[in-house]
Amino acid sequence: MTKTATKAPFRADHVGSLLRPESIHQARKQLAEGTISQADLHEIENKEIKRIVDKQIEVGLEAVTDGEFRRRFWHTDFLEHLIGVEGYVPDQGFQFKGEETERYDVRVVGKVAFNPNHPHIEEFKIFNEIVGGRAVAKLTIPSPNQLFNAGILNESIYPNIDDYAADVIAAYRDAINAFYDAGVRYLQLDDVYIAGLSSPDIPFNEGIHSREKLIDLALHVVNSVLEGKPEDLVVTTHLCRGNYRSKWAFTGSYDLIAPKLLANEAVDGFFLEYDDERSGSFAPLENVPNDRPRVVLGVFTSKTGELEDKEVIKARVAEASKYVPLDQLCISPQCGFASTHHGNLLTEEEQWNKLKHIVDVSKDIWK
Repeated sequence: MTKTATKAPFRADHVGSLLRPESIHQARKQLAEGTISQADLHEIENKEIKRIVDKQIEVGLEAVTDGEFRRRFWHTDFLEHLIGVEGYVPDQGFQFKGEETERYDVRVVGKVAFNPNHPHIEEFKIFNEIVGGRAVAKLTIPSPNQLFNAGILNESIYPNIDDYAADVIAAYRDAINAFYDAGVRYLQLDDVYIAGLSSPDIPFNEGIHSREKLIDLALHVVNSVLEGKPEDLVVTTHLCRGNYRSKWAFTGSYDLIAPKLLANEAVDGFFLEYDDERSGSFAPLENVPNDRPRVVLGVFTSKTGELEDKEVIKARVAEASKYVPLDQLCISPQCGFASTHHGNLLTEEEQWNKLKHIVDVSKDIWK
């Protein structure tokens, strides 16, 4: 059988999450109250996913997602269903600019492995059937590096971080194979951890956990996961600085990680945040090899509904093309519209208008 490579990421792409409709918010509340069943919620989610798949195709996107409508948080819903990992309510949430997040996280409670009955597998099959070949069905999951965030590793189970890394790598290799068998051909690894390694806001200790050693380990983990992946599976990564109710978690350019990660991470595309001054300049892009991967410039913001000036965007893309050839560039929002069930502070209409605007601007740039 001939394998057909997916031409992703696309000139106009998006990170993945979309604003949850009120029907899903209400259904989850009713489920918690015991007035509807899990099956009832599932059907409501299916109906809304069908609606937003049609809408993504209508605005001109070539890659569509399920909006992450079945998830509460962009990362915990995947991670807590791995073997050896559990979700729990900590004493405090994550501190974002001016706001503390809802309190929920994951932690290691045993040896980490992939769960062959992970719910995301069947959820993707249903989503892929809804798409029906009309566009490329994109799946987003947290990067394996998210399991290296502070407070997740249990040192009584893994006193040696290399042993922990080996099990995380094996778990994600199994995950990729399972998703591929389920039909995934466009997979995105969302990575706040790696972006954090480039932030001066976040201190790292010297010695075994120094910033440089952790950058090396993060690169090793992702590249080891991707060793031997199917040739027709496109894998991209999104380097995010936090996205919660239109707030951000930290600042910093990609300077500190670019010489190693942008130069050597074995992905097919980088989704990078460039929506405001927190992002720094395009100069770190000079580290990206000119033959691969594609760089998706997040020069539109998902945090507000205001549409960016087309000429300003075109000028910014032209500036970025001084470091990466124009043919290797794409554009998108800097992040999703609802990394958590709370969503960013804009309307659904504004969300769709922005995505259509990105498609229209892309057609103007890449004639």
